Amino acid sequence: MSSPVIRIHPRDNVVIARRQLVSGQRLDDEGITVAGLVPPGHKVATAAIAAGEPVRRYDQIIGTATQAIAPGQHVHVHNLAFSRFERTHEPCAGAQPTALVAEPATFEGIVRHDGRVATRNYIGVLTSVNCSATAARAIADHFRRDIRPESLEPFPNVDGVVALTHGMGCATASDGEELRVLRRTLGGYARHANFAAVLIVGLGCETNQIQGLVAQEGLAEGAALRTFSIQDTGGTARTVARGIEIVREMLPAANRVVRRPVPARHLVVGLQCGGSDGYSGISANPALGAAVDRLVRHGGTAILSETPEIYGGEHLLTRRAVSPAVADKLLARIAWWEAYTARNGMQMDNNPSAGNKAGGLTTILEKSLGAIAKSGTTNLVDVVEFAEAVRAQGFVYMDTPGYDPVSATGQVAGGANLICFTTGRGSAYGCAPSPSLKLSTNTALWRKQQEDIDIDCGGIVEGLETVDEAGERIFRLMLETASGRRTKSELHGYGQNEFVPWQLGAVM
Repeated sequence: MSSPVIRIHPRDNVVIARRQLVSGQRLDDEGITVAGLVPPGHKVATAAIAAGEPVRRYDQIIGTATQAIAPGQHVHVHNLAFSRFERTHEPCAGAQPTALVAEPATFEGIVRHDGRVATRNYIGVLTSVNCSATAARAIADHFRRDIRPESLEPFPNVDGVVALTHGMGCATASDGEELRVLRRTLGGYARHANFAAVLIVGLGCETNQIQGLVAQEGLAEGAALRTFSIQDTGGTARTVARGIEIVREMLPAANRVVRRPVPARHLVVGLQCGGSDGYSGISANPALGAAVDRLVRHGGTAILSETPEIYGGEHLLTRRAVSPAVADKLLARIAWWEAYTARNGMQMDNNPSAGNKAGGLTTILEKSLGAIAKSGTTNLVDVVEFAEAVRAQGFVYMDTPGYDPVSATGQVAGGANLICFTTGRGSAYGCAPSPSLKLSTNTALWRKQQEDIDIDCGGIVEGLETVDEAGERIFRLMLETASGRRTKSELHGYGQNEFVPWQLGAVM
């Protein structure tokens, strides 16, 4: 704590400012003097770096100096840029057996009749197309506890009725990838353990016909899955009235649940980071990684995603692959993204965002290395596509965009019954029907936005807590949340508007 900077690795040629640094300030541990102002979370050069030479953080290349950098100078967008370089892939070289605990932890879960385990107990109203979104929301709003508390008073075991609407479902190819992925996403939600029952509402003439969705996803209509369309019902008012009546019929069965102890292997956690800063890869992300290591040792599953935000660090993940085939699946998704961005006139280094840069992140390489820390250290056991069901247990990778609402939507569709979301700039994200925990990377953010943040990891930056200690706190909070403890975003009512399926193709 005596040092105002953090050195991550002995071979790095930059350190990270714990707090504002001013010109002339001596950094005794590094033997340098600061030249100019350096904001908290930003980088300071510890050695002379010539133009064209690599800058290293985490003992990895994060870019190339665009001009000569002297010791003590601020290193950021004015003198550091993304650079392409060959990553050395050693598939499976870092894979090692995972030591499972003898007595796994438990949480208070809801066991469905088919053995699936839920962390929440909702009724969902899904839509096949944007045209039925208004009706779906009106149905769900009838059961809002903050507006009509009497509607759910007889059903205390039901967490709520939520409408998950979207802007897609038509004006796309009837046999194209976009429709298949949308249906896969909706199917994943319709099957999600956190839904006791689901109603799907359509318009009637859309490309995404409900019958096609049900057939592709192998869904079975019955008491827990009902469907109908506005055109068949005869208009909006009749649709809303019919939807309300169907939900009323679903409520008694949904209320007949009890929580009971279940092993932690039933916990599937989606890993997210949004509004990252220079501390993300130092505090909250590695702390979440330490929690993930615990979760995996207890038999649970964690899903890392956001392929554009692991770019440049994928060689660290392929090293942990359990087989060359798993490594190849990840590299295939990287290649797909390179082609996808190219045909859309973009590049993989069109990242970080303005907020990321203000927080101290300069290049996608630097951001990716910090993001990967969320995954911990255990083996990469599988790679799946967006919204594909996650069936392996352990650390799994799901291919998604870097946009958090889309990414988390894919994870929940794949089975995540809890989301952990690290942030350095602030976030108020929710993810119905799965609870979302927010982790701050720095204590200043925690103090400013406590009403939205569930746990502060800033003590790591200040030297008040180790990464492992924070990981233990996070793991325990995961179990408490899975047992029913409300997250900040749930208390505020977030989660319905954040359902955002991935719109892949052309809108015609």
